[in-house]
Amino acid sequence: MNPFSLLSKPMQKKIWDMKWEQFTPIQEQAIPAIIQTKKHMVISSATASGKTEAAFLPLLTLIENTGETALKVLYISPLKALINNQFERIEKLCEHIRVPLHRWHGDVGQHQKKKFIQAPTGILQITPESIESLFINRTEFLRAVFTEVEFIVIDEIHTFLDTERGVQLRSLISRLAAYSKVPPRIIGLSATVDNFAFVKSWIDPFDQENVEIIEAAGSGKDLHFHLMHLGADETGKKPIELFTDIRELTRNSSSIIFCNSRGEVEEMTVMLNRLAMREHVGETYYAHHSSIDKKEREYVEKTLASATTPKSVAATSSLELGIDIGEIELVIQVDSTFTVSSLKQRLGRSGRKQETDQYLQLYTTTNDQLLQALAVMELLLEKWIEPARGYPVPYDVLFHQIISICQETNGIDRESLLDRLGKHPIFHSLRLYDMHTLIMHMVEKEILEVVRGSQELIVGLEGERILRSKEFYSVFMTNDEYEVYDGIKKIGQLDKEAMLSEGDNIILAGKLWTIQSIDVKKSKIFVSQAVNAKPPRYMGGAGKLHKRIPEKIMEILCSSEPIAYANEEAQDVLRVLRKPYQLYEISALQRVIWKNRNTYRFDTFTGTTIARTLVWMLRAMGLSVAKPDAFGRIEIEGDVDLLGILRAMKEREWDEAELLEHTLEEEWFLSKYADDLPNDLWVSMHIHHEVDVAGVKEFLGQYEVILISI
Repeated sequence: MNPFSLLSKPMQKKIWDMKWEQFTPIQEQAIPAIIQTKKHMVISSATASGKTEAAFLPLLTLIENTGETALKVLYISPLKALINNQFERIEKLCEHIRVPLHRWHGDVGQHQKKKFIQAPTGILQITPESIESLFINRTEFLRAVFTEVEFIVIDEIHTFLDTERGVQLRSLISRLAAYSKVPPRIIGLSATVDNFAFVKSWIDPFDQENVEIIEAAGSGKDLHFHLMHLGADETGKKPIELFTDIRELTRNSSSIIFCNSRGEVEEMTVMLNRLAMREHVGETYYAHHSSIDKKEREYVEKTLASATTPKSVAATSSLELGIDIGEIELVIQVDSTFTVSSLKQRLGRSGRKQETDQYLQLYTTTNDQLLQALAVMELLLEKWIEPARGYPVPYDVLFHQIISICQETNGIDRESLLDRLGKHPIFHSLRLYDMHTLIMHMVEKEILEVVRGSQELIVGLEGERILRSKEFYSVFMTNDEYEVYDGIKKIGQLDKEAMLSEGDNIILAGKLWTIQSIDVKKSKIFVSQAVNAKPPRYMGGAGKLHKRIPEKIMEILCSSEPIAYANEEAQDVLRVLRKPYQLYEISALQRVIWKNRNTYRFDTFTGTTIARTLVWMLRAMGLSVAKPDAFGRIEIEGDVDLLGILRAMKEREWDEAELLEHTLEEEWFLSKYADDLPNDLWVSMHIHHEVDVAGVKEFLGQYEVILISI
């Protein structure tokens, strides 16, 4: 049946008003699937393909007669800014029907929240943390709010799948479904989902056939891309040619310049504005990242969205998702992303209008960044992205949710709690014994308390301390930060670990500041404008590399094929890097140990988890081994028979627990609530997240390891 004819008359009128001539491919598929089936859905298609309308046109058709009097749809987003952006988009679709649209997050006033709670209707846009807040602070309203919910739309669902935040979200969905008259249908939206079997199991592990995948492959747009290598100097400082080239490229186009750290964003913004000021143009570049104050970020977003002349923004992943900042003509990536998924998401910010192409300019400043950028780009062209794998044995989030459940219920007996957790879609695979151990541990530490007589579990004194923290609603770790003020105006935040002092000059929000005073007790820094400064340091790691990226790097090194989209300097560097591999006729199915006297460098070119596990196994064999670098290159000291040791490692039966004594303190798995777990459960999380003995054995069996003396 024609999808248009399935829609209600008001929705059909809206489509005529918007002067749509046809549906996009994803809309053609999704509209009948949502209206004519009762299944959960994953709607996967390129950025700007109309996924939001693909979900909400049929949903509004289904709820237009009931949404005025009851809450029918939860729209869950990873970002408050994305909620604000999507509000107008969804509100326009509701124009001809009486389905109210509400927002609920930290920036929404208490009056609006109270009004909604007293009469929950239509569609509610919300973050996982705000749902958690409802369970903690509005327990008496939960049934009234969630009883009529029929649909849960999860925007950018891929951002949740592999994280502790995703475990929390899936737990909250299960908990709110207990208040609903009918099991809500989940509809996930994403442009970068792979491994659909896992996504199905995340949505409904008990009946994966009840999850339908709606996929429209490709964007139908041409991609224009180029890579320019401009090597940093001996100190690692980025060359001025990088900034001048970006200035020239963005002079007459609106662009997003993605950087891999907040400090790099600040440096990029200041340098580009200095170049613009020399031309008497004024500030045309803005900074955007999570440590800039929310009001400053919103100002930047509105300025860019309403700009009538080309303006550009330097950003971290804060603009990776679909926040509206107007039409972007060009995406620039400075040094490589850590995942193919991230590059694909960022690339999707350009060419959002119909019949416009996508433009991507890559820059690299080190040899390793060049290799990684080439590998990520090649995998993107091959249409490969990292498959979702989930967040294994989530005892840390279980700890958090047990506190939340005890608060929600105002007391629950142990058997009921265990029964509830055992049937939980995200916790059901955990051993009942381990859940019981965790509960007993929480009672022992006074996180939970057993009520005399009823024997119910309630939140204990130590649990109250955790629960009442403003950080409780989120399950991910955050750095301890200073708030930075220019007078009474808040500019942003700086990490406390950055070792700041009065008189230091810094860059924040793309401007130069001098630190006037630091109030340690109140965690505040007061600044004034400066004429020169250096970018601030921010804590945070780069994350893990999937093994396919280093493998692709090895394939590139062992090839003699030129990279047609790279500049001459990149080609020259690549020729030098390839030379040893050509000299010794090394293939991509080999891995090399380079020996220099009594020092070995094992170039594994494998994933982060496998490389780290290999290090721990080598240490267990008695070797002195440093931590691997990003590509899995391992330094080994001593005159040893390394090839013989690797053969013995491959044949040996390993117990993961024996590697623990060879794991340095900073190499252990860490999460927000890891320290609150019984030691056995923390060890189990470490092994499941950080140790891959089977992967090491597969690696040693897959590749021929050769030793070359140099």
